[in-house]
Amino acid sequence: MVEHSRRHRRRGQGELESLVLSVLREADGPATAGWVQERLGEDLAYTTVITILTRLLAKGAVTRERAGRSFAWTPASDHAGLAAHRMRRVLDAESDREAVLASFVTGLGPDDERLLRDLLGQPRSDGED
Repeated sequence: MVEHSRRHRRRGQGELESLVLSVLREADGPATAGWVQERLGEDLAYTTVITILTRLLAKGAVTRERAGRSFAWTPASDHAGLAAHRMRRVLDAESDREAVLASFVTGLGPDDERLLRDLLGQPRSDGED
């Protein structure tokens, strides 16, 4: 039997991504991976933070710009925008969009359905397709 002197709860990828995004939102501007790692105040390796940021970049959740030999990272959107982006990705991955949307809408509670109807009744902003 192996004894562990310290037990760490293993987090899911999404949980770490959420933590990193929360820290980035607290920054006054673009932040380096080292700054993010420092703010997390946990035993995360620098390479782990880089991996999470790179995954978030691939998902469109963050942007980056050169900062010397490294990068500075910025959240691409707020929580609502990121959730909407994830929803669009799921919808785009399905072949029967109508069935997915119909199933989603019929599963909404009355308050959410009313909100969605109100939102759909508003005129579109300029620049929207």
